[in-house]
Parts: sequence; structure tokens; C-alpha cells
Amino acid sequence: MTKDTGNPQLIKFIRDTISANGPVTFEWFMEQALYHPQHGYYTSGRAQIGRRGDFFTNVSVGAVFGELLARQFHEMWEALGRPEPFTIVEQGAHNGDFAVDVLRFVSRRMPDFAAALRYCIVEPFPAPRCSIDCRVRWCASLDELDPFSGVHFSNELLDAMPVHLVRRNTAGWNERYVAIENEQFVFVDGAPTLPAASLPNVPPPYETEINSRTSDWISPIAQKLTHGYVLAVDYGYPRAEYYAPHRSAGTLRCYAQHHVIDSPLSHVGEADITAHVDWTSVAEHAVANGFQLTGFTDQHHFLTGLVSAFPEDELADLNRNQLQTLLQPTMIGSTFQFLVLSKNAPAKLTGLKFARDPQIALGLRNGC
Repeated sequence: MTKDTGNPQLIKFIRDTISANGPVTFEWFMEQALYHPQHGYYTSGRAQIGRRGDFFTNVSVGAVFGELLARQFHEMWEALGRPEPFTIVEQGAHNGDFAVDVLRFVSRRMPDFAAALRYCIVEPFPAPRCSIDCRVRWCASLDELDPFSGVHFSNELLDAMPVHLVRRNTAGWNERYVAIENEQFVFVDGAPTLPAASLPNVPPPYETEINSRTSDWISPIAQKLTHGYVLAVDYGYPRAEYYAPHRSAGTLRCYAQHHVIDSPLSHVGEADITAHVDWTSVAEHAVANGFQLTGFTDQHHFLTGLVSAFPEDELADLNRNQLQTLLQPTMIGSTFQFLVLSKNAPAKLTGLKFARDPQIALGLRNGC
């Protein structure tokens, strides 16, 4: 049992819903905790990123991340035949700091690309928006976009999608629901709401997460992107490692002020809730929607590939401390992975220079 702490109005809303309708899936609970229109962690403006916030991202390290990715975007533009416009669609951009870093770099270093570039931030929730030039358009959803040629980019978007919690015992699979007991939120087990085919074949006892929203995420991107790429950056594992025997407690974590919170049922609306990405499932959904699986590698190898192709004068200008932080294999260099998908576009990219065959890396084909 966990003492209910967090946003009082959000706690009341969830309690009232449970009282009226019975226990709710953890997926629904997580969606309210993060994305309730007024009181969710991300929607209320409570989410703070960086040293004084709850967690770090690559963008928090400094401008170098955007500068490196700007080079990759430029190469994508060249590979597509220099279309005008070339559109970068960034989803889950928070306040737009990454866009600022990219646009400043291309304006300074690549004026021809800058002239062709259009930038759209898909962000349905209000956030303090940085001051960006007129090339940037803010959209509430992908539905507002016209078909485009370019790249869809996301950084730590997939890990924040609400997930189902499931648990297997000797009798089979159960789903974890949130109920009220003695006026507190508690977990209870119930029948799975997911199809049996989506549950992994693992020995009990085993608890894990299932993200059923990946297909809903990739489908509208496939409909809007006519020629180009999807570049998703996040932390996770290929399926075989995601459901490895030693990971029997799952990957769900909660953070506030850079500290791990014991339970996702506490600090409701005031803490980040996250789960690692099953990259194999993401790739499968993407291929089913018409994308080609172009590459998959960790951050260290992707960014090292980009650095290897940087002009010497630009390389000298990169902030070395920031670069070292991004590349460090024992830290975020191995924590984050880059998934690259393509549609009607060349598959060869500099960021994938040191990458393995993605089919083998994600367990979609035997490497023998």
C-alpha cells in the first residue's frame, strides 16, 4: 500500500473515477499522471529538465547534440535531392531547445540548407516556448500537418508513452490494475486487456510492461511522410534482452529531482514515470506501416559516425566537454539508442557508419 501523495486535484479525479467505475488499468493511471489536461506531470508545466529538474536528456548536455544532428539532417536533405521545403517534424519537443540548437547551427554553417528548411514542433501540451524564428510552426498533433518530405525526429518520446503492467505466475498472465483500499491507491491483479499474442513467452514469476501505443504513433507518421526518414532516440532493448530472464521485475521507473521514487502510485502528477522501449516491436510496427528498417545502434556509435565526417573547422568549434559526455560509452553513450527508418529514401547515412545490421541487432534475422 502506498500513501497517496501528489497533486490533490488529480488524486481526487482518479479516486472518483475508480469509485464510480472500479479499478483502472495502470496504463490509464499512467496517462492521467503524466498527461491529464490540467494536472498531469507534463501538461501542468511541472516537468523540469536539466540539473535543477527531475531528469537529464541529451539536449540538457548543451548545444552539441543539436549541432551533430543538424549535420545528419543536412545529409538526409542531400540524399533526398535537396527538396524545398525539407521539413523537420519534432515530436515531444517540450519547449523547443533542440530546435533552437539545430536552426542556429544551420543558419551559421549551411545557409543553403537553412533556406530550404521548415521546422514543425508537434507538442499538444502548453510549455514555456523558446523564442524561435518564423521557420518554426507549433502543432498540437500530426493531423495538422500536410504531407511532407523530410524527417520525423523524437528524443525520449517513446519511453513516456503509457504502458500496461502485466505479471505472470504459475496460473498464467494477469494485468495490474489500480484500485483503492483504505483510501489509498493499491495494485490489484485482473484479467489482461491485451491480446494473448502480445504477451511474451517467459517463465514465471515475471513482471513487465507492454507498450500498445507504438502502432498508433507510427501510423500517422507513415501517412504524412512521403519521402524521408524517422529518427527516434530513446533508451531500451531489443526484444530478447527486454524480456531476458534477469529482467523479471520490468523496467518501469519513476523520477523526481533525479531520485528514484519507490512507487508509481505516489507523487501522482509530480514525478516522471517511464519505461524502456522494446525496439524490436517498434521496428515491426514501422515495417508493417511501410517503412524500411534502415539502422539501429547506440548513441556512442551513431554520434561517432557523425563526428568522423565533420569538417575540421567545425569539429574544432564543437564543445569538447559536451561531446565527451554524449559519447561516453559507460554513461549515456550506451544508454541511448538510435532507430532509423526510411521511406522512399536512400538508406546509407553517416550516423550508421559503425552500426551493425539492424535486422540482426533487433533479432529479426539470425546472424549466422
